[in-house]
Amino acid sequence: MGHLILVRHGEPGLKPEDRLAGWMDVSLSKKGIEEALECAAELEKFELDLAFASNLVRTQETLLIILSGQKKTGVIVHEGTGDGGNPGKTDWYSYPEKLDKKLIPIYFTPSLNERYYGKLQGRKKQKMVEKYGAEKLASWRWNFEPGPPEGESLKAVYERAVPYFEEKILPVVKAGKNVLVCAHQNSLRALVKYIEEISDEDIRNVRFSTGELAIYSYSEDKLTRENAEMSPETKRNL
Repeated sequence: MGHLILVRHGEPGLKPEDRLAGWMDVSLSKKGIEEALECAAELEKFELDLAFASNLVRTQETLLIILSGQKKTGVIVHEGTGDGGNPGKTDWYSYPEKLDKKLIPIYFTPSLNERYYGKLQGRKKQKMVEKYGAEKLASWRWNFEPGPPEGESLKAVYERAVPYFEEKILPVVKAGKNVLVCAHQNSLRALVKYIEEISDEDIRNVRFSTGELAIYSYSEDKLTRENAEMSPETKRNL
């Protein structure tokens, strides 16, 4: 039975409660490193076979810390460079079996990036509340659509993250592998919407704290969440 493990990166140096980071490439804070170590400890019961992260450093740092708890070394797989460098020839399914057990293939992709915030990119949340109003800012951040000015809606994130998940990640889980996906608030919300068939309206209430895990098992042709969701109290001020 395969497992799918989703984790939001640890707290970045640019604190989530302060600014709208989006595509800003920010490394983990001290607290973020501690959150990643906590994830590593919780996931010691799993032997991970494959891992994915976004192209942003905060997910990659989180992923590598988690893998350290597995006593494994990540090997970055560059898509389209298999078969003597010919494009499009990477073998997603046989590649993991060719590695030493202490090594684990990892894939970095922009498909799992956080949403692009457009005109709000990197701006202080309080300043944006003052400029646009709390209700409008909350609508852009949590509703399925529309997105912020010149930025991505959750629908836009869904349209890039879910096809990648269907093509590259889900088949490996179905094959019985334990797969880790380290991503962001909105790319994870998009994946959870797809996996749990959450409506456009109800997705507004789905949020991930930094360092939060969602663990799914695959059996009888479906993914079923095994761990409880964090309480709303832990998610305030997101």
